[in-house]
Formats: sequence, C-alpha cells, structure tokens
Amino acid sequence: MVAFSENAGPSTLPPVAIILAAGKGTRMRSDLPKVLHEVGGRPMVCAVVDACRDAGCQRVVLVVGYKQELVYEAIAKQPKSWVAGIEYAVQSEQLGTGHAVRCSEGVFSEDLKPGKGKRDVFVLAGDGPLIRGATLKQLLSRHRQHNAQASLATSLIDDPTGYGRIVRDREGRLQKIVEHKECSPEQLAIREVNPSYYCFDLATLFSTLAKVKRNEHSGEYYITDVPAMLLTEGKRVEVIDAVPPEDVLSINTPEQLAEVDAIYRRRSPGGNGARS
Repeated sequence: MVAFSENAGPSTLPPVAIILAAGKGTRMRSDLPKVLHEVGGRPMVCAVVDACRDAGCQRVVLVVGYKQELVYEAIAKQPKSWVAGIEYAVQSEQLGTGHAVRCSEGVFSEDLKPGKGKRDVFVLAGDGPLIRGATLKQLLSRHRQHNAQASLATSLIDDPTGYGRIVRDREGRLQKIVEHKECSPEQLAIREVNPSYYCFDLATLFSTLAKVKRNEHSGEYYITDVPAMLLTEGKRVEVIDAVPPEDVLSINTPEQLAEVDAIYRRRSPGGNGARS
C-alpha cells in the first residue's frame, strides 16, 4: 500500500528523480540504447542527470531495459563522485511511460512508508539532454509554492508534430495531455506541447499510476494520463510555460543527434555543455 500525503504541506526534503532510459531508438541506425548516444562527449542521459542534480536531487533512478548492461557499464565509467547516488530500476517489457515509472516503485519503498515525510520527484526522459537545471528549479518552486500534487513545464513550439498537446479549457486551465497519435484535427493545431518535464508528490504519483488503464489503441500505460486523473479527483496540478523551444528538440536520427550535440556544446565556453 502506497502512503498518501495529499494533506501534507510542501516538502522540505530534497527532491528525487526518475529518468526513463529503457528505449532502443529504432531510427538511430545503431544497436546502442538510445540514451547512450553521446552529446557533449558523454552518453546523453548524463546531461539529464546533471540537470537533476542542479535542481537539488541527491538520488537519481534510471529506468533501464533494452541492453541494460551497456547502460550500467557506461555509467560506471563516469567519475566515482558523479556516479554516487545513481540507482536503477528495470522495465523488462516496453509497456509505456506509466509502466516504466511504476517499475521504479520498489526503489522508493522506504520513502513511501507512513511518517517518512512528503517527497517530490521529477520524472524526465533520458533522451532530452538539452534540459536545464534552471528550468527544473523553476518547476519545483512552482510545485512547492502551490503545494501541488503534480506540476509540468510546457513549451510553445512552431512544429509540434510528434509531441503530446496541452489541452486547456476556455479559462486557460489544464484539462488533459493528449498524445500526438490520439489528437483530433483541432488538437493537432495546438502548439503548446508536453516535453515530459514533470514534478509529482511521490506517494500521489504511485497511488495514481496504480489506477491508470492501458490505452485501448497502443496497449500502453501513459504517465500523461496522471495529471487529468488528479484534476478529476480535485487535486492541484500546476502548469508553467517554462521550457525554451530549443530545449525540446527531438533526437530520433543521427542527424538530429548532431544538431543537439552542437547546441549543447555551444552553451559552455569550455564546450562541455554546462547549463545555465
């Protein structure tokens, strides 16, 4: 049973992070797990870990799957001080983002016990190396300021093809996130997208994921269902348009990888891609 902390005040504990890193990346023309393709001279997932640490995370859980042993080896090659605090969860079947996050629940068994305090958790994609620690700090601040159960950072981009759309009501409040392939023609015209920058109350996340049903078309469990479910239950969900359009560039091909690598290296005078 997951402890539920709806009525607790804002967390003062350090946040934790779950990074989804189980995919193959079928269009990369490589047998490597997608997150091991290099950006800034390191596996791209390292940049996501860096951003989480910039935002105060002492523990980072990588959800691995495809050729997971290669991910273990690549992370182990990083400096020991950097590797400290990284843990793993395994997604043995690729059943969607919601399923991937649920696979990490056992790692947080101690945090989820009654009386352990309210803990915030980032949930992020391991193939988004342009993420900035400053954006995560802004997201966490908004999340805690409003004592939200879920918060997400969105982006307005010119070409939203492939991204989940942020659907709002007439007053501009979030209604739901709709995956691209599930969008109506009207929803396809929405330019505000979901780049998968989430912050949740840890206990609320897992108690809600337990109620997510398989999508009838894909057969997958979507974490994008969670915010709408929480809103239906009357819980607080915050949304901020805080992600620069450049930061949500997709990496699905070697050409896109090269483009993102060039942007990442330009951000630091030393060429190592440090975020500002």
